[in-house]
Amino acid sequence: GGDHTITYPILQAVAEKHGPVGLVHVDAHTDTGDRALGEKIYHGTPFRRCVEEGLLDCSRVVQIGIRGSSYDPDPYKYCRDQGFRVVPAEECWRNSLVPLMGEVRTQMGGKPVYISFDIDGLDPAYAPGTGTPEIAGLTPVQALEIIRGCKGLNIVGCDLVEVAPMYDVSGNTALLGANLLFEMLCVLPGVKTR
Repeated sequence: GGDHTITYPILQAVAEKHGPVGLVHVDAHTDTGDRALGEKIYHGTPFRRCVEEGLLDCSRVVQIGIRGSSYDPDPYKYCRDQGFRVVPAEECWRNSLVPLMGEVRTQMGGKPVYISFDIDGLDPAYAPGTGTPEIAGLTPVQALEIIRGCKGLNIVGCDLVEVAPMYDVSGNTALLGANLLFEMLCVLPGVKTR
């Protein structure tokens, strides 16, 4: 629940215990802005704050499904300059993400990893109940491939944010969000699913 500002204090606590962590971040937006509406803490800025505080192992950050309009001609420059791997949505179109997740598992290694999933990473055809929908997003099948592809990683926490049920009279966004959270619980270390 909530927006991506909740991830910032969670990662502060996680890093206090584990040190800088890897991040599997699914979203339409990088959430690495410096300021929004004059504020440094806003749902579009948390991962920049995390970088500034040394909460992330930047060589082990992957952002998947990124897309949408921007005021900047190179909107992913900050992320790439930090060492993040940015996987724009168009690289995911018409593809299984199983091979990508094999690469991500190699990149993450055995060190601690946090999963942060913004529901707007999915196309609004599947998840319209969010505050900042962007067309041409991921499918629910690809979301499952990402989450299930994290099985075996040293996951130390996860979240799913930006579900706004009042924007979806069908209830599908909330249903999808609940199922994705269930899937995240199933890939936590030590959870037996068979």
